[in-house]
Amino acid sequence: KVGGENVAPVEVEAYLMGMPGVDQVAIIGIPDDRLAEVPVAFVVPKNDAPIAITEMDDFCRGKIASFKIPRHVVLVAELPMTPTGKVQKHLLREQAEALNLGQSV
Repeated sequence: KVGGENVAPVEVEAYLMGMPGVDQVAIIGIPDDRLAEVPVAFVVPKNDAPIAITEMDDFCRGKIASFKIPRHVVLVAELPMTPTGKVQKHLLREQAEALNLGQSV
């Protein structure tokens, strides 16, 4: 939930997969003082292409609701997966916490 609005991570992930330079993406929520939670994008870039938060913001602005746009982008070499191929989002939350991306609520 971002500011009381429900955000479906899979919807944002599907949209971001259409962004040039994105190979894989996973969205998680992190705590935020003002909005309760904000989205963070963990991105595996194609061919190590650099992707900045401003590029992602430009790609999303006007196409999806502003509260769904990721507030942070973390570039990773690979997403942590289970043996059955699901993204282990709890590990991404731990990584976001280690990077000190969230604010305590």
